Amino acid sequence: MTTADIDLIAIRRHLHTNPELSMIEYQTQAYLKEIVLSWESPWLTIREIPAIPTALLVRLTGSNPKRTVGYRTDIDALPIKEETQLPYASQNDGVMHACGHDIHMTVALGVLAHFAENQPTDNMVFLFQPAEEEQAGGKQLYELGTFVDEWRPDEFYALHDQPAMPAGQIATRQGTLFAGTTEIHLTIKGHGGHAAFPHQAQDVIVAAASFVMAIQTIVSRNVDPVRGGVITIGKLQAGTIGNVIPNEAQLAGTIRAFQQADLEMMQQRVREIAQSLATMYGVTFDLELNQGGYWPVNNDQKTTAAFMTFMANDEDVDFAISQPAMTGEDFGYLINQIPGTMFWLGVGNAEHGLHDSQLAPDEGAIAPGVHAMIKFLNWRMEQ
Repeated sequence: MTTADIDLIAIRRHLHTNPELSMIEYQTQAYLKEIVLSWESPWLTIREIPAIPTALLVRLTGSNPKRTVGYRTDIDALPIKEETQLPYASQNDGVMHACGHDIHMTVALGVLAHFAENQPTDNMVFLFQPAEEEQAGGKQLYELGTFVDEWRPDEFYALHDQPAMPAGQIATRQGTLFAGTTEIHLTIKGHGGHAAFPHQAQDVIVAAASFVMAIQTIVSRNVDPVRGGVITIGKLQAGTIGNVIPNEAQLAGTIRAFQQADLEMMQQRVREIAQSLATMYGVTFDLELNQGGYWPVNNDQKTTAAFMTFMANDEDVDFAISQPAMTGEDFGYLINQIPGTMFWLGVGNAEHGLHDSQLAPDEGAIAPGVHAMIKFLNWRMEQ
């Protein structure tokens, strides 16, 4: 078996056709496991986690190990109805690999296949991780004690596809690559009534509108403009008809920042504003802020320097230094515990971005991604 013997395009299309949501990726895990076991590599061991049964870990024993190198890919999809009209479009109605995790898995399998046939110098651990899109699968696995003893990498690597970049291009940066995120869930309860008699009601819609406007001052007046941040409310539901003041309003949104300290400060300011507005309008604010495991993706200085040096000097690699993005990723939690590097892999579909129902990544990105990572990891193991 060689990497050339594996039909990575067919694998990617199977994965794309059969997407599954976070923590129910049972068929995906079984398919990945079937492929890995078919290689019958003598230095390969697989491990499953009973508490998170859709997770899959693969360990390769090195020939002369001085470290354990980790590689992580996410495996879940999004609750989006696909509208690409591709012949291999999702057959799971309302579920789609709209964030490119099918590309992520395929690249990981290509890299793993090479080292399953060509024994690596160092030990390697590949993590096929559930629930990146929600529930922070990486954090859950870490807190279960998954990465201990021979299963703990000394350094971790992972990619994220990027439609805005040319297919096959690789990009990263020192420091923060992606933002940390916090979900906002708010329920405002008051006493409804007739629209003609607002003085007899506690108007939750006015309170909700005031909250949305007030929190817009947090970034502009509390966050260093050089570092930046985002607070967005993407959902506001209240009422059923125009002449009735409702009893309840529900809001949902996100807080994002490049520094964990900024994220925590922004969370606190949201709480303070909610408390003051509840008093002002005489309503009840039930506020839930959930960061989970979505910490900023802060690339480790040492591993990232090595990665960038190699990629920039390899004439076969189209490499660029990227700007930070407000994208969220639970790999940020893992590399806060274990040093590591995340990078972009361009998939050349700028018209339709991530989480778009018409996202159709260029499959020509897969082979360059696989070959670049194989070369880098071999080089890294010689250091």
